[in-house]
Amino acid sequence: MIACVVSLMLGLSGCSSVKTQRDVAIVPTPLSIEKGTGSFTFGPNTVITVPTEEQKPVAGLFASLFTRSAGFTPKVQVGTEGDVCLELDKNLPEDAYEMQVSSGQIRVKASDSKGLFYGLQNLRLLLPPAIESSTAQDTVEWTVPEMTVKDAPRFGYRGFMLDVSRYFLPKEELLRMIDCMALLKLNRLHLHLTDDNGWRLEIKKYPKLTEVGAWKVDRQHLPFPERRNPKRGEPATVGGYYTQADMKEIIAYAADRQIEIIPEIDIPAHSNAALASYPEYACPVVKDFIGVIPGLGGKNAEIIFCGGNEKTYEFLQDVLDEVIALFPSRYIHLGGDEATKTNWKKCPLCQARIREEHLADEEALQGYFMGRMSDYVRSKGKEVMGWDELTNSKLPEDAIIFGWQGFGNAALKAAEQGHRFVMTPARVAYLIRYQGPQWFEPLTYFGNNTLKGLFDYEPVQEGWKPEYEKLLMGVQASMWTEFCNKPEDVFYLVFPRLAALAEIAWIPKNQKDWNVFLKGLDNYTAHLEQKDVVYARSMFNIQHRIIPDDNGALTLTLECERPDVDIHYTLDGTEPTATSPRYTQALTLKENVTVKTATFAGNEQQGKTLILPVEWNKATAKPLVNAASGMEVLVNGLRGSLKQTDFEWYTGAMSVTVDLQQPEDIRSCTAGCITNYGMAVHKPKSMTVELSDDNLHFKEAGKLTFTDDEIFREGNFIEDLTIDVDHARARYVRFTFEAPSNCPADHVRPGQPSRVYLDELIIR
Repeated sequence: MIACVVSLMLGLSGCSSVKTQRDVAIVPTPLSIEKGTGSFTFGPNTVITVPTEEQKPVAGLFASLFTRSAGFTPKVQVGTEGDVCLELDKNLPEDAYEMQVSSGQIRVKASDSKGLFYGLQNLRLLLPPAIESSTAQDTVEWTVPEMTVKDAPRFGYRGFMLDVSRYFLPKEELLRMIDCMALLKLNRLHLHLTDDNGWRLEIKKYPKLTEVGAWKVDRQHLPFPERRNPKRGEPATVGGYYTQADMKEIIAYAADRQIEIIPEIDIPAHSNAALASYPEYACPVVKDFIGVIPGLGGKNAEIIFCGGNEKTYEFLQDVLDEVIALFPSRYIHLGGDEATKTNWKKCPLCQARIREEHLADEEALQGYFMGRMSDYVRSKGKEVMGWDELTNSKLPEDAIIFGWQGFGNAALKAAEQGHRFVMTPARVAYLIRYQGPQWFEPLTYFGNNTLKGLFDYEPVQEGWKPEYEKLLMGVQASMWTEFCNKPEDVFYLVFPRLAALAEIAWIPKNQKDWNVFLKGLDNYTAHLEQKDVVYARSMFNIQHRIIPDDNGALTLTLECERPDVDIHYTLDGTEPTATSPRYTQALTLKENVTVKTATFAGNEQQGKTLILPVEWNKATAKPLVNAASGMEVLVNGLRGSLKQTDFEWYTGAMSVTVDLQQPEDIRSCTAGCITNYGMAVHKPKSMTVELSDDNLHFKEAGKLTFTDDEIFREGNFIEDLTIDVDHARARYVRFTFEAPSNCPADHVRPGQPSRVYLDELIIR
């Protein structure tokens, strides 16, 4: 429902802005709050009334919060007069609620149990965070401030996708995640249950799916992209799965918290776990051992369900029968993403199916495959969801598309055909990406998706056709878990960014306020702390940028996405404190210096200390001739970290010329490079250094060459490539790098292009 309609139906003045007083800390921010002067206090004699027995579970969940932390449990009973009165008002929109808190009574109104639940979540956030404690808090006064709230969400679909295939999250931790979601008024949990890396749901007709498919070999000591495939007979000991009894418990737990769990059974690709269990459903041209993949999988990831084998469809229908019977959700997600057709092109069964069905090619065969399975799901009374690759061929009838690639715009191809869609763009809403300055973050890959970046995301983009917005169901954050080895890893990456997703799902377009949100967020994370939930404080860390200026110096800029902290720094190697110089403008650096800097609120340090050791050489801050974009990091005096996406590494043009601005004696020329084996980042095949006095006539000063064995070493490490120069003098120094060949056949990324990343040119 668009914001204007919500505001009018709630009795607000047209499309007015969110009217939240800044000292009321709730996330997502309510549409309207009018704060009073007193407060309501919960105690042992507090009575909560509900209109019918149907609302008792909602009220009971709220009352149970007090049992351990406060040492009492408010009484819940059917009635109309109590200390906390829940009431039904059918005139309110779905998911909307109104709440009045006075010193003597609290009244919460909604059209159904969902709205009542959301109102009670606000009360939960208004209570002291100690309400989440598992032990008695004898000194806490359980009060909430007087106020009147009118509220409703922007989108009906407010989702979170959790991948439990790549890392199996135990049931107890999943329940904890659901409770943290519920506090944010999110209402859809999209569970990615199957992938190459594990099958996580018991299917009684096919027990090997969990006996075999739920377990992978132990490669946990290596980053996900570096993990090699299993060998036949190698013990598979890492994994787990949910029994159907487990899943019924999880579904019920989520339903009590107004969350609908949407199961995803990924087809036809991401299916190695299933095919390790039942290899007969792979294409018959596949002769290699199929195992559950512990990492990227290389060529094995190209092994997908056979699209020409009739028994494949029967198998998947049997699986879906049990999934449909188990999950009450109206939706079944069928994946449909990243299906490489290598084996389909060679498979006689697939080629025969293409001919029989008069299909254009293998892409059209996927359209047939997904259409057929979608028809089966719809015949069972369910609706089908899928990733945006489904737009590459004929879309299944009425399928709901999840826009994920880039900024999710492929979903608009579905909208153009009248299909509903959900936005979960990888460039913004994929929580696997780094959430802050990478120097402080645990290893993952790709770039940054910060809290502020997600908060600023507006799903309805300029230039959309009006009908697209009507088909947009909502937004979703997606958490892929390939870099997670324990529950804390998952929670760290999810929180607090999931709160930003909740905010954009709830607040009307263009009405978000970063400062208001942060106050609510700090309150929410205080509740997480009481629940012993690990969350990231990356928003308090400092991002830096050092670039040469036009005067032969370096300009250092520092920034933090929190506007309510101060940045303090030192230049003498000492630790920064709240009394150290406060950063107010860019710093000019002209010599070797170690900058140490951190954020502070008052006297308390908030983020981690950023240490920037800037070391000068003859290339530092010198101009680069006809420099490509981003090359300035090659002469900024700062070395990169072991994360090649930390903004201190350059990849691109393979030749660069340094203008020393006057002739200089040169003894050696060095280039720093990084190897990240799993990401196919390797040193160059060769490095050549040439010298010139006029930038026209160059003479070779030295060359390094490397064999494939030297180039394609495993691991993640930094190397300095150095050419010693004998008694040379020049103004211009040209570095030329020859790209290595494609990754060899025994690489974890066989046949893929390798890339070169450089962090610093050093001339001495």
